Amino acid sequence: MSTYRTVLRLHPAARDDIGDLITRRPVPGPGLDRVGAFLFLNHHGPQTYAPGNHGLPFGPHPHRGFETVTFILEGELAHRDSAGHESIIGPGGVQWMTAGSGLVHSEVSPEDFKRKGGPMEILQLWVNLPARLKMTAPRYIGLQSDAIPAIAAADGVTVHLIAGEFLGQKGPVPSLTGVFMTTVEAKAGGRIRFDGLTDRDVFLYVVRGAVTIAGKSAPAWHLVELSGGDAVYIEATEDSILLFGHAAPIAEPVVAYGPFVMNTEDEIRQAYADYRAGKFGVPAA
Repeated sequence: MSTYRTVLRLHPAARDDIGDLITRRPVPGPGLDRVGAFLFLNHHGPQTYAPGNHGLPFGPHPHRGFETVTFILEGELAHRDSAGHESIIGPGGVQWMTAGSGLVHSEVSPEDFKRKGGPMEILQLWVNLPARLKMTAPRYIGLQSDAIPAIAAADGVTVHLIAGEFLGQKGPVPSLTGVFMTTVEAKAGGRIRFDGLTDRDVFLYVVRGAVTIAGKSAPAWHLVELSGGDAVYIEATEDSILLFGHAAPIAEPVVAYGPFVMNTEDEIRQAYADYRAGKFGVPAA
């Protein structure tokens, strides 16, 4: 018999704009440093850029020791990094970047978007790596929307499966740590159940709309902290979009400073030294 997860707390996303970029952040925040393996979430937008805009402000910057997963809900995102990866991903697409031993990357608006303007909404989630993988070789996977299975679940719910398995299908990203990751679209009244959550860190953020879980309502721009259990049952009370994933716990110290997430302060100092020495993600000759 399934044990269903219940809502322990709701964590509102705090407004923290970056220049003219509307930004909300539910984690880290007051009372919630992280959700197990899930370290950080920025929710940019929704907003509409005018023609002749400057676009997103995320020029070249380094990362080491974790993964960034970026969800482009509206607009476009141009990626370029020091290992030679380059792409422009459109609405409904996803970027999954394993910084590993180190990458310098930029995430900006394409020239066409800056010239024409348009709607923009993007989520970026940071996912931890265990010590054995923190210095793994960097990699990048860029997926357009048509490369992500859109699985019609029961009761007016569509699951966009990015990593893991659901209803006999596999997501296109082979996660190094077995992360399950989706975005979920649900019509008002739509219901969905996710199983296999025993001893997993579960991440649930309401991007749009509102849902109920075990009788507790969770509105947009809230992260839902759940109890233990092997399943969660979600009902949409409005047309909704959710970010839902789960991962194996990483029972190790987390030392995060700026763009680096390691296990010790010495490793953070080494990350800065290696970055200054130009050692991040340089392609082999």
